[in-house]
Amino acid sequence: MAHHNQTGIDGEQLAAVYFTKKDYTLLYQNWRHSRWEVDIIASKDNILHFIEVKTRRSKNFGLPEDHVDRKKIENLVNAAREFLYQNPQWERIQFDILSISIIKNEPIEYFLIEDISL
Repeated sequence: MAHHNQTGIDGEQLAAVYFTKKDYTLLYQNWRHSRWEVDIIASKDNILHFIEVKTRRSKNFGLPEDHVDRKKIENLVNAAREFLYQNPQWERIQFDILSISIIKNEPIEYFLIEDISL
């Protein structure tokens, strides 16, 4: 497995623990439909959260959240539309980004950007 793939897997595992500790209920990890994927779908306080997780092991190319572009957000929105079509009971939704930096010899950094939009 490529190193960057392992970084993504590690980040998603850390994200699951992070959200669980913050009292989110994890519903799905890596939910897929067609060509769309959502890293984490979770709920908290009757809000359904569609969460993109970005993880980096270096700051050489910017912060993890810098790599969530317009196209990625559009894909997240399209995936959410399909999920809501299949699960119409949700009335309140939110799109979030969790940025995780895993830098050697430093504590892991988490940065949650809540309620993003285009």
